[in-house]
Amino acid sequence: MFTNVLSALMLTLILTTAGFAAEPLKSAPQAAVAVQSSAPALQAPAAAQSQAVTAVAPAPAASTPTPISGVPTKIKPNRAITISMFFTIIGITLCVVIWAARQTKSASDFYTAGGGITGLQNGWAIAGDYMSAASFLGMSGLISLYGIDGFMYAVGPMFSFIAILLVIAEPCRNAGKFTLGDILSFRTSPKPVRAVAALSTVTVSLFYLIAQMVGAGKLMQVLLDIPYRVSVIGVGVLMVGYVVFGGMKATTWVQIIKAGLLMSGTVLLAFLVLAKAGFNPVGFFTDIVGNQLIQDHVRMNVLKDALPKQGFDYGQRFMEPGLFLKNPLDQVSLGIAWALGAAGLPHILMRFFTVPSAKEARKSIVIALFINSSFFFLINIIGFGAALYLSPQLISSVDKGGNMATLLLAQLLGGGAGSLGGDMFLAFICAVAFATILAVVSGLVLAASAAIAHDVYVNIVMDGKADQHTQVKVARITSLFVGIAAIIMGLAAEKENVVALVALAFAVAASGNFPAVMLSLFWKRFNTAGVISALLVGTISALGLVVISPVMTYPQKIADDAKKIVVTLEKKQVEGVVLADKDLKLLDKSRKDFEKNNGQTSMVGLKAAIFPLKNPGIVSVPLGLIAAILGTLLFRDRRAEELFDEIEVRQITGLGISKASDH
Repeated sequence: MFTNVLSALMLTLILTTAGFAAEPLKSAPQAAVAVQSSAPALQAPAAAQSQAVTAVAPAPAASTPTPISGVPTKIKPNRAITISMFFTIIGITLCVVIWAARQTKSASDFYTAGGGITGLQNGWAIAGDYMSAASFLGMSGLISLYGIDGFMYAVGPMFSFIAILLVIAEPCRNAGKFTLGDILSFRTSPKPVRAVAALSTVTVSLFYLIAQMVGAGKLMQVLLDIPYRVSVIGVGVLMVGYVVFGGMKATTWVQIIKAGLLMSGTVLLAFLVLAKAGFNPVGFFTDIVGNQLIQDHVRMNVLKDALPKQGFDYGQRFMEPGLFLKNPLDQVSLGIAWALGAAGLPHILMRFFTVPSAKEARKSIVIALFINSSFFFLINIIGFGAALYLSPQLISSVDKGGNMATLLLAQLLGGGAGSLGGDMFLAFICAVAFATILAVVSGLVLAASAAIAHDVYVNIVMDGKADQHTQVKVARITSLFVGIAAIIMGLAAEKENVVALVALAFAVAASGNFPAVMLSLFWKRFNTAGVISALLVGTISALGLVVISPVMTYPQKIADDAKKIVVTLEKKQVEGVVLADKDLKLLDKSRKDFEKNNGQTSMVGLKAAIFPLKNPGIVSVPLGLIAAILGTLLFRDRRAEELFDEIEVRQITGLGISKASDH
């Protein structure tokens, strides 16, 4: 069995890393929306490169956006229509919460909806948990600015669920009960293992959650001119209400509704793109390669060629990998974290316990895999359509990271800015993005609160002797405090590089959680020392490498880049060159950036990155696995070996699942 498991994992890793010819969107999908953060490090490389002007040879001027009929140079949704759609979605989901709250009476109801979710429903809920607003907005933006690199990034989610489907979905469903701690503590010393598992779960969930909260704040700020703080608090209050009152049942149905809305919007938008192209895929991509604006963007904004290279096809280069990331090790590292990280995410693992049987667990993963694959395939059509029908120059002029590409395209294809169709379609897509954030954060809050309430309070503090009423009460109180903590950290992280937080979430899940779960289920000698070693080493190594990696914000680098621009533009002034208005604004902004950031350090006191890769997976995943093996071999546990036969029978047959966490 162990050999088959390793074979499946190797297949998944080979397929995934082979597809990563270019770097994904700086990290896990949930980060892209927050690229709009004020920290320049969050912006797309085109923006960062355009600032790296040297005093010796200034970079060529970026190609200017070409006005397109019906497309404004700033997102201006019809507030009345957009807010009405927002409140409609909020009203529907609150009705779901009220309905679910009346049926949530026991701990099982709160954590797993009583195991009464069907495979079809759970598959849609998992897809809703996984398809974030970052994927919907950020990935399409990446494709519109960097072409095929974004397509390579979209390949990741299609393979990440293979590891779950082939390796852990059924065994986890049969061996666990509510949380990651239930799975890992079955044949180990329960209290220390549950404590470390809870720590890992909360770490992953909170970092992922903070990124979503910041993304929500930035999205509402851009779309509706709602202050960042008000946006974050509003999303946090709704999120807490969904979980505290409705538990898993409400969270599940909110995710199902969100997944349905997101797929509807994606399918409709992709259909309109194909219709505009005459349903001719060959002609569609031929037009992209031959588009002069795309060629100019690749030459001037991405490759920084002052003069066209003779015989070089810049349009074809847009359809080749390597415009976004050029380090092969970063590609492989991110591929590893992406493939294995999903299988270690606590809010995904929890969903296996909501179905009544292992068969339904497998069914739910197959459905989620199909929905996710369809979604990410359609995102590519939307991204390339945005590049062709909007132009990369226009998209980047609205948002440097390209995150508004989908919204601009929706407004254009709906009839244009100011038209009823354009305003309605834009409002719908905005509301879908909002619902997406609500659904994802609800699942994360539930996972974190379950780890604290069930693993720490019920099984460590109370030694498993809390009654049902007390368990539900504690779970709700815990959800409230987790939600409050998320709001506070979201407010504090407004100017932080949230890309690093999402990278950390996937890296920790892949480095600690996944090796611990896999070896616990399939290696007879695996024991308490192995679990604790895997979780601690994987978590600490991933955390340590991310905070010293290039994805963090380094104020001194911002200051140095700003200084180069100031020196270059001031030199032009000395030479008698009259600067254009945009150059004068850039000069003023660069001076302010230099004054603000010069001499400052990152959050851990560094002026520059020490670890060269943006994702630590290639280092932290092997470290977590090696630590798990060494811990097991150095501290042998006969009891863990004796209980392996029981957990093997349980994970194959599902017998005795109701007592899965009683050991």
